[in-house]
Amino acid sequence: MTTLVPRPPYSKDELKSLYPANLELQLVQILLRHGERTPVTPRFQNAGLPTFWSYCTAVRQFKSAVLDRTTGQFSTLEWKRRLESFGPNDEPVLAVGPHGELDGICEMGMLTDRGRETTFDLGTRLRRLYVDQLGFLPSTLHNADSLYLRATPIPRALDSLQETFTGLYPPHARSPVFPPPTILLRSPGDETLFPNDSSCRRFAALSRAFAQRAADRWNETDEMAYLNKLYGKWMPPASPRVAVDGRPRLSGIMDTINATLAHGPDTRLPKEFYDPKAREIIDKIAVDEWFAGYKESQEYRMLGIGGLLGDVVGRMVGSAEHSSADGEYEVGKVLKKSVNGNRETTPIRFGLSGCHDTTLAGVLASLGAYENRKWPPFTSHIAIEMFRKSDVTSETGGTTPKATIPPAEKTSLNTTSSSSSSSWFASLFSWTSSRTAPGAPPPGIGRKRTEELKPDEKAKLQKYYVRLRYNDKVVVIPGCQAPGKHLEGDESFCTLEAFKAIVDKFVPTNWKQQCSTNVKGPAFPASPEPAGY
Repeated sequence: MTTLVPRPPYSKDELKSLYPANLELQLVQILLRHGERTPVTPRFQNAGLPTFWSYCTAVRQFKSAVLDRTTGQFSTLEWKRRLESFGPNDEPVLAVGPHGELDGICEMGMLTDRGRETTFDLGTRLRRLYVDQLGFLPSTLHNADSLYLRATPIPRALDSLQETFTGLYPPHARSPVFPPPTILLRSPGDETLFPNDSSCRRFAALSRAFAQRAADRWNETDEMAYLNKLYGKWMPPASPRVAVDGRPRLSGIMDTINATLAHGPDTRLPKEFYDPKAREIIDKIAVDEWFAGYKESQEYRMLGIGGLLGDVVGRMVGSAEHSSADGEYEVGKVLKKSVNGNRETTPIRFGLSGCHDTTLAGVLASLGAYENRKWPPFTSHIAIEMFRKSDVTSETGGTTPKATIPPAEKTSLNTTSSSSSSSWFASLFSWTSSRTAPGAPPPGIGRKRTEELKPDEKAKLQKYYVRLRYNDKVVVIPGCQAPGKHLEGDESFCTLEAFKAIVDKFVPTNWKQQCSTNVKGPAFPASPEPAGY
């Protein structure tokens, strides 16, 4: 699968079912795969596929901050980039597109104009749901203090995050004095927003073992013979057979097929590459090669995606505790002193993280929710929503949802409420923070394992529920289906305590140390370690 075809917006009846009246949405975290891009490596030029694609208009209008030494002030330098390459005798030549284009040439793996369009459209869909339909986010944003924005160091992820944010809050929906939002990045060696086999030797060893198992399982099958019949003539002489571990790898062939399908006729492969049966086979094998480890091995889950899910859960627990561990610690905005002298902060309401296909599949597979799923299309996303069960009672004595926020108040949800601290509005949208110094861990119990929590700490997790939606379809986690571990009548709403307990089992305690330990040890667990429990 390549380009995502999104479903229509939810109907009123669907919204009533998806967002029950007795649950209040408190925190949303979106993990989004980048949009359409070029292949990460040039392949199949012998089949007529151009090496360089002219689908990247952004490179004609780059802007950089430059320091003027005479004034001591920064200004903006606008420039356009042309791509240079090797000629036949190693002389420099300009990279050209399919029709001799010099400008707008994409680098390998670069977000294309189409990718920018689809990630912007994702932002508009998120706006439709969380602003227009639910009133959860303000219609006009005065600052980004209530937003947690993060991306991996790979440019297409950052570009996609920025496009999605712009779709969510286009310029007309931001205050004229809107300050620059904070976007969090990590160095490659610290990155856990994707499975980081480059910086984790043990995870790289596990990945190689599961990939080799897939090669042993699939290379001599009828399915692979079918692929060789179609694609064998296009394989390079040095590696003439299509194989899981061929050159290019089967997953690399899939990468090029998907990238070409997402773009125009100037970058198409011969028609046999798009044979429906062949694409089904490739998808099935690639999913087995790349993601079976998450379903079968707790260590695989821990080193591949456990750090990210530990962060996600930590922010949810911080939100439940009303502490800066909800992500405000990273954004670092303190607004004012409250009437009791404590410092009030803006709680994080919404998070966007620009990441990759391996992130989304790794998350779903580690939670036991990837059975029979295909490779995540471009611009796929997971919405991780945390709810609080309403405790407001009506005049008749029944439990009712807290009042819907009237339109006049929607625009102020990103600022600290001026109402008294005893009101529900103030308690939900503003709380005091015991800020820790930069460089120290955020406060709270988010990283404390469930079995180590004291009764009063477990009590802080009560009445909170977690629900995942993948590409706007509800995800059910198997470990949440047991009695007492979900909202009564709906297994998709996992209790926060149960969700945290499932994730805690594969959150690393010292990721870097565990990445360098037992590197040559057995790769496969001695007994089954199913995901999602």
